[in-house]
Amino acid sequence: MSSDNDSAFPDFTNLDSVLGSAAGPDPSPVSLLLRVGVVIIAAVIVYLARPLIHFWIYGMLFSPTGLILFGTATVGVVIVTLMFLFPGLRSVIRVNDVNVAGSVIVFVFFLSIGVGGVTGIFESNSLAERTTLNVEEIDELPAVAEENPRIVPRPVADVQTRGSVSYRQHRLGTSDIARSPDGSLVWSYAIEPDPFRIQLTGNQRGVLLSDMTSIENRSISAFDEQDFEHGQNMFLYRSAGWQLKTTGGYWSTYQDDPVEFVHDGTAYMAYPKTGHEWKLTPIPHTVPVWDGVGLVHPDGTIDHLSPEEAQESDILDGQRLYPLTLAREEAESLRFRNGIINQLPIVGSFRGVIEPASLPATASNEQPFVIDTEPDGMTYVMAMEPFGESTRGLDEVWLFDADTNERKVFSTGRETLLGPERAAGIVRSEDSRTNWAGANGDGQFKVVEPIPVVVDSQLWWHTKVSPTDNTDVTRNVFVNADTEEAIELGRTEDVVSFLNGASVSAQENITTGESEQTETATATSGDDTIGYVIVVRNENGTVVDRIQVPKNQTATIESAQTNATVTTSSASS
Repeated sequence: MSSDNDSAFPDFTNLDSVLGSAAGPDPSPVSLLLRVGVVIIAAVIVYLARPLIHFWIYGMLFSPTGLILFGTATVGVVIVTLMFLFPGLRSVIRVNDVNVAGSVIVFVFFLSIGVGGVTGIFESNSLAERTTLNVEEIDELPAVAEENPRIVPRPVADVQTRGSVSYRQHRLGTSDIARSPDGSLVWSYAIEPDPFRIQLTGNQRGVLLSDMTSIENRSISAFDEQDFEHGQNMFLYRSAGWQLKTTGGYWSTYQDDPVEFVHDGTAYMAYPKTGHEWKLTPIPHTVPVWDGVGLVHPDGTIDHLSPEEAQESDILDGQRLYPLTLAREEAESLRFRNGIINQLPIVGSFRGVIEPASLPATASNEQPFVIDTEPDGMTYVMAMEPFGESTRGLDEVWLFDADTNERKVFSTGRETLLGPERAAGIVRSEDSRTNWAGANGDGQFKVVEPIPVVVDSQLWWHTKVSPTDNTDVTRNVFVNADTEEAIELGRTEDVVSFLNGASVSAQENITTGESEQTETATATSGDDTIGYVIVVRNENGTVVDRIQVPKNQTATIESAQTNATVTTSSASS
């Protein structure tokens, strides 16, 4: 049914009629000048706000999928805009059917997905070729720097550190691993402005460093007297991320979190940069490359350093420079190291195909592991297992120098070494009295942050046990990747001594004896009159006596060396 009013509405099935009704007749010279001015103003606004569309521009120039999807969308937006502003162009550029335009959009979308799948395979293959080029094969893994053990896992450090500081208009940002001025490894945090109104006007208030190498008396150092002119969690152009893209780093990506550190009493932030380069054969595709480091000074100065300049920088000496995400991509690409066909379903033989080792659900960390080795310093370690759901044994260990990206590989050969998932399982199975957290979220304790370390040429998995609320580290447990022996250590000096190759005969071996926690529970569980047990150790840490204290009783501990007296009381509940 029709009416006389139907003619008042434009025909939306014909884009030319819509544009004609909106644009009107061809513009006069004055109107044309105004429209050119609008285009220029729009271009200036886009340029000034270019960090907001960085992902779009970068993806369009350095990704085959982005080139098709974003490129087509950009051309379409430009054409429609020009046709609205300059009606005369409609005689040159004619798009008369909305349905055709919709079909083109759908076709381009699926084309980009298909192209992305194909070029992604060639990207991984090219990356695997580069990763295996000039790699050094080693017969023995480097020893861990015993003075820099990773004792405190990230979740525990986050809870303890955030509970030890008080900033009314700031918060601690995401933690990351850095080297402190004294050479030890620390969890580093940006002291970010918060909430939103403070993001608009406030500044990042320096950085905070939290020790990760000690169980007892952990040190937390706040360098909060230096405001960053451009920092983290600051709004738009005031942020470091915005300034990195407007001061010479627009043609890079920043996939890693920044590293906050201190040099000569001054706080800095280092942003590892990743770029991409085109390869035209056998089909056009891009490959990620290390593009240097963006060094942010508190006064707002930003140095865009090439990889070589970053390695020579005194300020960055000892810090990790290579992007973690890029090292992970390189390790994941190794499944293609024997060619594309080798790992394809049905036709592939899967010779030498490996993948990153699986981590336990409670791990709280991910690969690559960042450890301090002798003598290379900070190193990214990737534990690799054979490809497949049913294989969890360790096959190869890849090491990436965090400063130079020099690569080394250790192959287990015919030797069977257990991986991090199995190591965590051993810790749980050897201590059946502990209320372990399960997949459903119940339980009180969990095994976290398995880290590979080498002691006396043997590979061990350094795991930690912590409560599910991440309030503390109850003990460190080392699991031998060859013999499956498990060693439980409760003090920092014991951990350092073990990493230094000291005999563990005086330590508690949870595969042959019970831990202190288990023995104490056993001593008290059968007698309701016992309030707690005092454990007495000698200077080597060996348990020499256990004293049961009844409920509602007071125990006095006197030290003959310091003449100190400590009085404790046993509660009745």
